[in-house]
Amino acid sequence: MKYIFVTGGVMSGVGKGVATASISKILQSRGFSVTAIKIDPYVNVDAGTMNPTEHGEVFVLDDGMECDQDMGNYERFLSTSLSRANYMTTGSVYLSVINKERSMGYGGKCVEVVPQIPLEVINRINTAGKKAKADVVVIEIGGTVGEYENLLFLEAIKILKLKNRNDIITVLVSYIPSLGAGGTELKTKPTQHAVRNLNSVGLQPDIVLARANVPLDQKRKEKIQFMCGLEEGDVISAPNIESIYEVPLNFERDNISDRILKKLHLRPKNKDMKEWKNFVDNIKNPNGEVKIGIVGKYFGSGDFMLTDSYISVIESIKHSAYYFKKKPIIEWLDSDEYEKYPEKLKELKNLDGIVVPGGFGNRGIEGKISAIKFCRENNIPYFGLCYGMQLATIEFARNVAGIKDANTTEVNPKTKNPIFDLMPEQKALMQEQRYGGSMRLGAYDCKLIKNTKAYNAYNQEVISERHRHRFEFNNDYRKVLEEKGLLVSGINPERDLVEIIELKNHPFFVGTQFHPEFKSHPLKPHPLFKEFIKTAIKIK
Repeated sequence: MKYIFVTGGVMSGVGKGVATASISKILQSRGFSVTAIKIDPYVNVDAGTMNPTEHGEVFVLDDGMECDQDMGNYERFLSTSLSRANYMTTGSVYLSVINKERSMGYGGKCVEVVPQIPLEVINRINTAGKKAKADVVVIEIGGTVGEYENLLFLEAIKILKLKNRNDIITVLVSYIPSLGAGGTELKTKPTQHAVRNLNSVGLQPDIVLARANVPLDQKRKEKIQFMCGLEEGDVISAPNIESIYEVPLNFERDNISDRILKKLHLRPKNKDMKEWKNFVDNIKNPNGEVKIGIVGKYFGSGDFMLTDSYISVIESIKHSAYYFKKKPIIEWLDSDEYEKYPEKLKELKNLDGIVVPGGFGNRGIEGKISAIKFCRENNIPYFGLCYGMQLATIEFARNVAGIKDANTTEVNPKTKNPIFDLMPEQKALMQEQRYGGSMRLGAYDCKLIKNTKAYNAYNQEVISERHRHRFEFNNDYRKVLEEKGLLVSGINPERDLVEIIELKNHPFFVGTQFHPEFKSHPLKPHPLFKEFIKTAIKIK
């Protein structure tokens, strides 16, 4: 098994996750079995309690692991499903070591930070690699090499390299700032310092990915190579581009896979990125556009437009739009504005489709419900994800079924008509203030009803989708809502939980309790997103 460690220099947020996903995709296209791992330097045991406005989207795996959004990029680029073995945090590593010590797993020996913590990291990496039967494991270490929090993970690389010198390479993703009036005067000194930070812990990068606003010229490549002790060809240009899906093709222009295979002593295999190139060609050469509005609360007046909170939704829209050779135009709609200024709802008519994604809390809820009502009454394609499905049901209950005070106990714990409520086991966890892991998480089966939009989209009877929510459809209201025209088109067969709702006499009005955005891939768009975008295009 071979190992590629991806580290960051100068500053965070320069694209280590996309670089890791791209390297993984490139090696997969060369015929190798590849898996990817994310290491987060947080004391949080998982990403479940992290605020999306600070950390970005919480991505969920089939086995229920709540993890960093970079895991979504790995899955999308590799067209695979990863497991909790592919994600670790500082907190989870320490917790494992402490639990092992408490159960006499170390046989009474003194347990020290070094070597026990780095060895636990190595053990987890090997476990993930073996589970995936991988030829190559690509590991991203969050943050930058100069941060104190990363020292133990860098120590793990060093220990592993001492035992397997020919099986490991380190890739440094480093920012090359630009100065001058035109912003073309690229400065390599920060990258030189980043390399020295790595050197100070006994590591030397094998490849540097030079992130910059523009492609790196040969002179700058040669300077980095000379000053940082790299071989010719070890500096790969990584300029800003329009789509992250171009990154693998960009890297290959500098022959990154040949450099990696040589350093890992792997025999080269034929390249096959034809399907990926065709996908990128659709991105670059659209034959029209489709305008989709996302109604949310993590942006707008007083907030940053933090699109990372909805990254999987955005990418899922793109996958389906590109499939139909359309350029997706995504507009951000602040639900708070619709509460303050209802007259603004008419702007929804300028869009081809509306998405209300998942979320928590009561902020902006009435604005979302108003937007949903407008879509229902004006035949605008609507797709509700998790909370978007719950609010669509509540809107229907209020304005069609006549249950005027219909609500969810998440918003109003004392509501007399709780259309959505906590399950008994979740109530117990919440009372104990055990919020982490208190949701229905991971993949659950859903049985589809024939002759519905959902069934026609999937074209199969039983599907499996990922969940992340606490509040469930209250079956006490199911009969009355169905009698008024709400169509329940998907049910969890084990517990008779409502998973999908839709309306019959509407171009596309579908809500899912699960998160379909977690299972959409560039070369295989999610069936429901595909049907939603297809309808939005036809409506034009």
